[in-house]
Amino acid sequence: MLPQQKALLEFPAPPSGTVVVNDRVSIRTEGTHRAVFVQGLVLLHYDVGDRAAEACAMVTLFEAGYADQNDIARAFGYSPRSLRRYQERIESGGLPSLTRPRGRPSHKGPRRIDGRDRTILRLKEHGLSARAIAVRLGFSEKAIRKRLRRLEWKPQPQALLPFAGKADDAVPPAKMASLARTTESTAATVAMIDPVAAVEPLPLSFDRDPLDRSLDRLLAAMGKVEDAVPLFARTENLPGAGVLLAIPALVESGLLTMARKVYGSLGPAFYGLRTTLVASVLLALLRIPRPEALKEHSPGDLGRIVGLDRMPEMKTLRRKFGRLAAMKRSRELGLELARHRIAERGRILGFLYVDGHVRAYHGKCAIPQAYLTRSRIVGPATTDYWINDQKGDPLFVVTADANAAMSRMLLPILQEVRNLIGPDRRLTIVFDRGGWSPRRFTEILAMGFDILTYRKGRFRKISERRFILRKARLEGRRVEYLLHDQAVRFLQGILRLRQVTRLTETGHQTAVLTSRWDLRDIVVAYRMFERWRQENFFKYMRQEFLIDALVDYEAEPDDPNRSIPNPLRKAVDKELRKARSRFAKLQEQYGSAALDYLEGRTTTMRAFTAAERQIHQELRETAEEVERLTARQKSLPVRIPLSQSPNTETAMKLSTERKHLSNVLKMVAYQIEGSLVELLRPVYPRTEDEGRTLIQTALRSAARIEPTETELRVTLAPLSSPHRSRAIASVCEGLNKAGILFPGTKLQLRFAVAQPSR
Repeated sequence: MLPQQKALLEFPAPPSGTVVVNDRVSIRTEGTHRAVFVQGLVLLHYDVGDRAAEACAMVTLFEAGYADQNDIARAFGYSPRSLRRYQERIESGGLPSLTRPRGRPSHKGPRRIDGRDRTILRLKEHGLSARAIAVRLGFSEKAIRKRLRRLEWKPQPQALLPFAGKADDAVPPAKMASLARTTESTAATVAMIDPVAAVEPLPLSFDRDPLDRSLDRLLAAMGKVEDAVPLFARTENLPGAGVLLAIPALVESGLLTMARKVYGSLGPAFYGLRTTLVASVLLALLRIPRPEALKEHSPGDLGRIVGLDRMPEMKTLRRKFGRLAAMKRSRELGLELARHRIAERGRILGFLYVDGHVRAYHGKCAIPQAYLTRSRIVGPATTDYWINDQKGDPLFVVTADANAAMSRMLLPILQEVRNLIGPDRRLTIVFDRGGWSPRRFTEILAMGFDILTYRKGRFRKISERRFILRKARLEGRRVEYLLHDQAVRFLQGILRLRQVTRLTETGHQTAVLTSRWDLRDIVVAYRMFERWRQENFFKYMRQEFLIDALVDYEAEPDDPNRSIPNPLRKAVDKELRKARSRFAKLQEQYGSAALDYLEGRTTTMRAFTAAERQIHQELRETAEEVERLTARQKSLPVRIPLSQSPNTETAMKLSTERKHLSNVLKMVAYQIEGSLVELLRPVYPRTEDEGRTLIQTALRSAARIEPTETELRVTLAPLSSPHRSRAIASVCEGLNKAGILFPGTKLQLRFAVAQPSR
């Protein structure tokens, strides 16, 4: 390029005092004047000392899109945060908000009141003196009086609720008599008994705004409140409020009553025992089964559902569960709930299904291993044994020690069942081949139970001509099987059982053993094959309630007295199997060498003799080793206490208390869904196929909440089709007849479904 051409393309140097913002915007300062140029044209000009005009210029450049906030702030010598602050001031108060009057700010206009001021005002309205407020909040009395003057507080003619010991002459004597039953200075609870849960007193709240519970939180921090009273605000179209349909079933489940009986209280807290349990069950029904998932939802919206300003968040719930787990009473709570359910639904407990569910563990602790059926591998895991009724609904759950087999867990489980149902009632226990043990069968029968299980191992096949086609209608379903019925004996004829064998279309024979001689063969087969209900329950709980999820990462030392297989004997068993295998191979070689000599494949007698002598020597040595190992094996006990194991110090197990409590609450949530499905069954023909799906949709639907003095009205939004809305409306009518009060209040629940807008 020629020098003349290059000179033509060069831009002239900017004048002195010019700051370039970007390729379009520049700022030029001369003396006390400053101008803002956009593409060479003057956009704004102002005096350098005019800070309001400068702030307006920065906001104008940013809002017009001429430059971004970082470039503008850098050019004018401000921070991006200051630019955003100026923008907020202009949006809220216009250009006058950028100017600041000289001198001290006046308080003639409305003064901004923060949370501390609101607390002081409410305490003063409730009758506390300035000195009492100062003591409670940790301020000086002079500071409280000064703040009250600035807030322009004036005494009310009649206090709402006296805190101090001085009587208010304006309060009627009847009201003073009721207030006298409150606690010392906070009046946290009144001795009013809920007719449904007759053990839980109803607390009082001193907050008037349901969406601002700062006073109750303050009292809880002072140790004067054990559980916040639910206060409901009128809300339109609140997401997830349909879950309140579960409250009547939750109350009737006995969870709150039994939990108060077992745990008592969590101590002074805003989120007490009742709130923690109600929130946990409702969150599970909203398909938020883990506290970690709360980070994805609005705590304010969830809090309105339970009558609080916000739902307890992840850390709070985890802390509450930790405090409950420290009491180690979850097993007692589960048994109390089972006893309550048996008292209500004992007629359907003729058959109990028992099966184990294995939860895989992927952490770093070395815990006992179990066979994972879904993965078909052996790995670290924990086994829970669930007991379900004949409809497949859970009754209670037991965590096995170190993944003990069902044959070992059946007796302690049945002992718990016997304690629950009483000494005289006889039930039939249904389980799979994992519990196979004829000796255990005799012990189970001696306990007053009947058994129903598959036959394990090989058995003599039955001629297909001896099978008979059986047909029946059981529980509203048509069933038919090809069956053969016969008596069988075990333990050298001591144990006599009944064997019902089914022939499938493929020719496979499935043998079912039972001690029930009074049932028809088709009923025996039907009850055995109905185990799919429990398997479906496990699948549903895995997918919907995440029962396989790890609740915590805590591990604890294993029980030193727990019986374990002797590790020394296991090592000897392994060597003995190898020695016997080697001995069998040598015998095979010896026979092959002799056969080769007899058939002429060995050339000379000398060659056969040498081979025979060598093999015979190895056989003798191997036989001596087998004999030595056998003697060593017999000298070692089969099982020993864990304390005698060489790995005692590293033996750990997962903490089961918090997980067991989580399982109990999720079991209650499943039972609540089942109760709502039963209300739906008479009015919805497809209940068997999609009943739970419809209930899930209703629980997660939006609703309008209207609290009155005596009722809590919940109006659900219309569902996807009119016939589904009518079905849920029928469920609402059934719930209204129960007349259940919301826990912790005297508000009777009233449900309805809104009419669709046309």
